[in-house]
Amino acid sequence: MEYINNLPSMDLMRSEEMIFTQLIIPVETAHRAVSYLGQLGLLQFRDLNEDKSPFQRTFVNQVKRCAEMSRKLRFLKDQIHKAGIISSHPASQPDIELEELESRLAEHEHELIEMNTNSEKLQQTYNELLEFKMVLQKAGDFLVPSGNHSAVQETELDENVCINNDYVDTESLLEQQPEPSNQSGVKFVSGIICKSKVLSFERILFRTTRGNMLFNQAPADDQIMDPASNEMVENTIFVVFFSGEQARKKILKICEAFGANCYPVPEETTKRRQITREVLSRLSELETTLDAGLRHRDTALTSISFQLSRWTNMVRREKAIYDTLNMLNFDVTKKCLVGEGWCPTFAKTKIQEALQRATFDSNSQVGIIFHVMDSVELPPTYFRTNHFTNAYQEIVDAYGVAKYQEANPAVYAVVTFPFLFAVMFGDWGHGICLLLGALFLLAREKKFGSQKLGSFMEMLFGGRYVLLLMSLFSIYCGLIYNEFFSVPFHIFGSSAYNCRDATCSDAHTVGLIKDRDTYPFGVDPSWRGSRSELPFLNSLKMKMSILFGLAQMNLGIILSYFNARYFNNSLDIKYQFVPQMIFLNSLFGYLSLLIIIKWCTGSQADLYHVMIYMFLSPFEDLGDNKLFWGQGVLQVILLFSALVAAPWMLFPKPFILKRLHTERFQGRTYGVLGTSDMYNDEEPDSARHPREEEFNFSEVFVHQMIHAIEFILGAVSNTASYLRLWALSLAHSELSTVFYEKVLLLAWGYNNIIIRLVGLAVFAFATSFILLMMETLSAFLHALRLHWVEFQNKFYSGDGYKFRPFSFAALTDDED
Repeated sequence: MEYINNLPSMDLMRSEEMIFTQLIIPVETAHRAVSYLGQLGLLQFRDLNEDKSPFQRTFVNQVKRCAEMSRKLRFLKDQIHKAGIISSHPASQPDIELEELESRLAEHEHELIEMNTNSEKLQQTYNELLEFKMVLQKAGDFLVPSGNHSAVQETELDENVCINNDYVDTESLLEQQPEPSNQSGVKFVSGIICKSKVLSFERILFRTTRGNMLFNQAPADDQIMDPASNEMVENTIFVVFFSGEQARKKILKICEAFGANCYPVPEETTKRRQITREVLSRLSELETTLDAGLRHRDTALTSISFQLSRWTNMVRREKAIYDTLNMLNFDVTKKCLVGEGWCPTFAKTKIQEALQRATFDSNSQVGIIFHVMDSVELPPTYFRTNHFTNAYQEIVDAYGVAKYQEANPAVYAVVTFPFLFAVMFGDWGHGICLLLGALFLLAREKKFGSQKLGSFMEMLFGGRYVLLLMSLFSIYCGLIYNEFFSVPFHIFGSSAYNCRDATCSDAHTVGLIKDRDTYPFGVDPSWRGSRSELPFLNSLKMKMSILFGLAQMNLGIILSYFNARYFNNSLDIKYQFVPQMIFLNSLFGYLSLLIIIKWCTGSQADLYHVMIYMFLSPFEDLGDNKLFWGQGVLQVILLFSALVAAPWMLFPKPFILKRLHTERFQGRTYGVLGTSDMYNDEEPDSARHPREEEFNFSEVFVHQMIHAIEFILGAVSNTASYLRLWALSLAHSELSTVFYEKVLLLAWGYNNIIIRLVGLAVFAFATSFILLMMETLSAFLHALRLHWVEFQNKFYSGDGYKFRPFSFAALTDDED
């Protein structure tokens, strides 16, 4: 948008500060003012006519007119699409008034309907003549004796009649009965029928006449267009010979039931030739007429297609303007419209400028009044995003829109989401493949952004920057895990381990010894294939998952502190934030501390034993599991702190809220002494004093109890939930190893080029569709769950509603 460069810097941490405004707009300025506000796109109107149906509103007739014009535009668009004309965008032309556009659309629609009607009539006549011509040609073959076929072919003019003796019996019926038909009583009915109905048609005729008929058929030379479906249909010519008037009536009824078209064919050859010439002449004239009509119709549609997009946008905008005007109220004088709505604080000046411009352009003597009001309603939530941050904001909004000005998880999801994905997807070979896909989407950003994509491709393109960061973090974690399609590399130097002696031939079974400094970055490649690889990596990734999980949960609790401080809620700080931090870190913070100490000291202590007996026997001596001095005393203190934190979260807050409520409304039940009856009549007590709000202590207490129990149980379940980082990372690594060793290396062990190519193809297929698609989707969904459940439930309410301003840029085809 034009104003985007002048906007202040984005602050995603909290939503934009909103103000509630009231507009008083003169009637003569209303349309232009709403139009300018739609171009600006920074004001969300409130519907002040919610109690009215759409047909009871002020501008319902204008909305109906726009809806009717939209219908006509859709009709024109369908006609252009059926004609196969590609819409083009010529140079801009001067705007036209809505009334002129309405009359133009009515003219174009009437003209096209008339052309279509004439074209259909002409096409139907053409089809009938074409059918008649083919019936004359084929039926004549059945009526002329076989010996005279060549003579007939020589005498007919411009006829391409192919006589195929397979279509008829060896002798014609008239040849068997040389008498004239009116003397012998043998008659016939000729016509044309759809090829798919021939078998059932013949069977019904045979049963109805009890076999007293002769049915001859031949395929039609030309296909005929079905006017209903505009598809070419194969037909069959038939001639039915019969005797008797009753049989004739039955046969005609059956033809009518099957949709067969019957045509009279004279028996005399001379008459058939004469009728054939007349039919061919009429067909030639109709072809010329139809071609001229199609060219005229295509010319009209081409000229319409130049303006169709502009007209559609114009009607769509007009309808949106009148829909918005229907949300406004007339004042008592019926000369002004009153509207209310929300806008960001930074947009106040821009809206005032747009309204002043609307007043000036409308030549109105009365200006538009714009002033800020107080509102008890919760404002909408508005985050200004760009192409990069929009996808992360959409991920958060899919869980729930942030409450007005509460902390926004999308700020942290920009980093934490792709990182947690990469922890489960760590392989720098697979990460490079994802990076290539993300770079392809970024390189085609302008092209894809300007065209309509499918649902899957649109979702993928919308998340292109998420995919970019996921691939970069996957490469980083893959370098830490030292996995390239499950193969380790000595990227950062030599391994710290070596064979025990020079005669060591099988290092994996004999064992390795450390003979140099630790591998500088990531996992030492010597772990790959060793007997202790799986226990080592399992221990590493499991403990790492707990550390990451505790860090993110602590971040969520810290954000709840900033929320409480921002909203001046000291109760949430004292009786939620503090006990939650104590409880979580007394147990799992202590576990994380033990993990780090064990890694730093190389201790062999059993952390499972330490944590279990911290609850079962807190005063028992730790023995070999002791990691530092004073550990036993610290455990008792932490356990006592966790036990104290549980009732701390539950009991104080409901009782304090009850006391505050009682103090706030204490003495309000007593009346004011010395007041007169007149005073009481003019101003009731409910107006002079705030009405006492209901305070349901049991409801508040139950709510707090549920919240406390949910956090206590969630501290355990959420920490365990982060172990999915370890599980999916292990599964991804093992799947990569299986495909590499059991498919690629196994195929490469043969000296047959075909087996190698097949193995390479299977490996590429498994890598693409299982590891790069299914595993990517799996890791994405698990990272999504960790953010929605384990992280956001610590501080995020998500019960707000989005800021949806009236904006022309937001209008889509669905608005029609």
